Amino acid sequence: MQFYNKLNIKEQSDLIDKSGKNRIVLSFYKYSYLGNPKIFRNYLYIKLSAIDVLGRIYIASEGINAQISLPLENLPFLRNELDKITFLKNIPLNYALVSENKSFLKLTIKVKNKIVADGLESQKIDLSKRGTYVDASEFNKLLEKKDTICIDMRNHYESEVGHFKNANIPNVDTFRESLPLIEKTFFNEKNNKKFLLYCTGGIRCEKASAYFKQKGFKKVFQMKGGIIEYARQAREMKLENKFKGINFVFDERKGERISKDVISNCHLCNASCDSHVNCANPACNLLFIQCSDCSKTYDGCCSLDCQKIINLPYEKQKSLRKAKKNSHKVFKKGRSKALKYKT
Repeated sequence: MQFYNKLNIKEQSDLIDKSGKNRIVLSFYKYSYLGNPKIFRNYLYIKLSAIDVLGRIYIASEGINAQISLPLENLPFLRNELDKITFLKNIPLNYALVSENKSFLKLTIKVKNKIVADGLESQKIDLSKRGTYVDASEFNKLLEKKDTICIDMRNHYESEVGHFKNANIPNVDTFRESLPLIEKTFFNEKNNKKFLLYCTGGIRCEKASAYFKQKGFKKVFQMKGGIIEYARQAREMKLENKFKGINFVFDERKGERISKDVISNCHLCNASCDSHVNCANPACNLLFIQCSDCSKTYDGCCSLDCQKIINLPYEKQKSLRKAKKNSHKVFKKGRSKALKYKT
């Protein structure tokens, strides 16, 4: 039985083009105990492959976290398959504001220790005691109250290109760093302030709000469905949009524009810009913000050093990469001495 992709990225891209079908991008998550994540993973791979689902899905004993795309015409089949799974029946789906056919080019389903890496291996969080859900209208009202502390639960490279008005933005690389930092920063206000949390699609806030409640924070609220759902509701309800800039997303689009505001700058020349790219040097692959002028000047690279490497013969590039072990430092998102204007 096949539980993996047989086509490479180019072959899959060509198939998408030839199909002529419009694809929709969506996400969903659910915290629920799974007795055998590996068996569930294989079952899900078979079912989703059959309806042409592409994307990235993480499965763990604590539940599922999925970002996917599929032909719009197959959406009823997806709902039918999810409803057959007890803990996913009637699960809310977060739809992208703008879908691109090539947001994902393969289906990857991985079994993980956790669906969100939180660094809380020695602590058990009761997720049934999470914060209070609010919709976009309630979120806007809370955001304007003087006793509200709004906190962005995302990483620095996400909040850099877009965030809510008056939000506190921790300068962190990972979700696991944010939990103890926020707890320490606002510990003395945990009894008399309202804490309003938000993230991309809601999954990080689900765990964060329960964590802060467990730590004694009395009034914790979270935007249900995250920025994705907020933007949709704000449009439908004709509310004032209090999110400025782009909502970073973890697929080939790298971002959904929520407002016309450009709140960030090119990391190489400081021009107004909010376009995330990956360095064209495969051995670097650094995620950073680059304007169109710098993209031409540096051939899509983050530095002159990387530009020199990609202009070498392919075999020479391979020899330079040989025996070099990749690490999180190599692929650190948005952190590099080469980025002169990284804030």
